[in-house]
Amino acid sequence: MAFKFTKMNIPDVLLIETDVHGDNRGFFIETFKASDFIAAGAEYNFVQINHSKSQKNVLRGLHCQKEPYAQGKLITVVAGTIFDVAVDLRESSEYYGKWVGVELNAEKKNMLFVPCGFAHGFCVLSEYSEIIYYCTNSEYSPKSEQSILWNDPDVGINWPIDDPILSEKDRKAIPFKDLRK
Repeated sequence: MAFKFTKMNIPDVLLIETDVHGDNRGFFIETFKASDFIAAGAEYNFVQINHSKSQKNVLRGLHCQKEPYAQGKLITVVAGTIFDVAVDLRESSEYYGKWVGVELNAEKKNMLFVPCGFAHGFCVLSEYSEIIYYCTNSEYSPKSEQSILWNDPDVGINWPIDDPILSEKDRKAIPFKDLRK
């Protein structure tokens, strides 16, 4: 198997490490293989692929889409380093309102799989970063998108930056407790 899947503190969120085949020409890695993802229990019906570039201290998130447009995401960093976060929004989950975070970087070539039912966000730790993320289940639907405050005390994410650069949308995000409404 080319992948090592490690369950995070919220077991449905998976840290993924892949074999790196490198030599003096460069490297080759697999970033996805259906049979391995099926064996790990990771849904993989990818319907959209996004590429994002951000400068140091940019924080994007916490973003989610309401049902039936919820998206799972497979996040991989192709340049730089980010701190990536997933917040469980599944009201029936024992982890509802809890978060997990992990540093992802291009050098390690590690990835994070965030299933449907989670909010997602990240902040950039390097001078800049580029990420590619594959989205499952549904294409982006602006009318179903919600943003949760990045620093909501009810969620309590321990971000590794103090003064992030935010979009207007993320500055106006709602508190976690208002998601149910």
